[in-house]
Amino acid sequence: MTTLDTSPATPGPAARAAGTDPIALDPAAARAAMVAELETRHGLRPGPVRDALLTLPREMLMPQAYVRRSTPGEDPPRWDLLDWSAPDDRPELLGVLYGGGSVLVQHDGEPLLGRARGTRSGASITSMSTVMGLTASLLEKLELRPGQRVLDVGTGAGVSAAVACEICGDRGVVSLDRDRHLTDAAVVRLAALGFRPQAVCGSGEQGAPGLEFDRIFVSYAMQRVPMPLVDQLAPGGRLLVHITSASPSWPGLAVVERTADGRIAAELRAVEFAHRAGHGMKRIWLNEEFRRRISSEPGSWTQRSMLAPPADADRGLWLAADHLLGGLVRDFGAEHLVIGAPGCGSWLRVEPVGHRRWNVITRGPRDIWKELQDLKARWQAAGSPSRYRLHVDPDGGQRAASACGRLSWPLPALRPINEGSAP
Repeated sequence: MTTLDTSPATPGPAARAAGTDPIALDPAAARAAMVAELETRHGLRPGPVRDALLTLPREMLMPQAYVRRSTPGEDPPRWDLLDWSAPDDRPELLGVLYGGGSVLVQHDGEPLLGRARGTRSGASITSMSTVMGLTASLLEKLELRPGQRVLDVGTGAGVSAAVACEICGDRGVVSLDRDRHLTDAAVVRLAALGFRPQAVCGSGEQGAPGLEFDRIFVSYAMQRVPMPLVDQLAPGGRLLVHITSASPSWPGLAVVERTADGRIAAELRAVEFAHRAGHGMKRIWLNEEFRRRISSEPGSWTQRSMLAPPADADRGLWLAADHLLGGLVRDFGAEHLVIGAPGCGSWLRVEPVGHRRWNVITRGPRDIWKELQDLKARWQAAGSPSRYRLHVDPDGGQRAASACGRLSWPLPALRPINEGSAP
């Protein structure tokens, strides 16, 4: 289990070879290497998504991208904007585009068209193209087919919109983003590929009122499923959106479908990776000082336990913990289980000390270990689910529940926020 998947991945074959192998400087060869790695590492199957990824030139969708040059903790941070039109930049940019990791495309909310290559410092990256393994997996779950009407919420670099246009045809594709700089750039770059979908600048939570879609794909995480998007699903339609709390640690994927007779059927699936949270959504983190204290301090209470900590593979339990316990963040960089509660300063550290023996070290007002063990018992009594029914009421109420109903929680009421663009 990992945190939200937003950082560049370890370079794949295309990225490693780009600097020295003349064949690897060929974008078609780089695309083939990227797809081969998606097949090997992420289970990409033969089908329309694979065919589209082999066809679409990412260097036309993202002719410029940033690479970070500053070291961790360096202030202000620095990035270089690489440009495909500059021959010296092409080897490194090719590795970035086809290496499988996130591609950083916008700094500090800037326009994407007409930028000069070079160094930027300070501020932050405000849009990126998502890790390719996650994007490919979700696009496969959409089951795109020719002629479908598709709403792509969170245009970003235009990757998912391009795949939808390639598979479904561009006449029924609408791509929407809150940032006009991103939609303006997508229009130009998709047109260069021969695609002319409708690009809309507006609220992702409102979608495209007055239209119906067979597929809706949201490229950022939300706290609940927006009802306007549910209302825009056509009979037989499917909506995918990641659901997360303020914690980045244990996300879920909401799969919402409208049956042929108009009923809504939905479930919340525990997943390992998810999109970034939408713009303006509250986030909690373990800062470096808090991590240091957890790893070095003795704690206020230690016990030797024969109860095993929940396994990483128990994702359905962790998803429930995210919503039912609340305020917890896991340090996935730690060797063993480490969880902190930034709001109150409580923390938990679990270390194996022998066969079926663990040292449990805690500090703070919350007994995180007891909370986890109590929830684990409830989760097991509910059948150890990894998927939960998602009840979506016409009045907007939403509740996740196990099949037996013994484990459930409401999704929070929607707070007005400005939604984010595609990671």
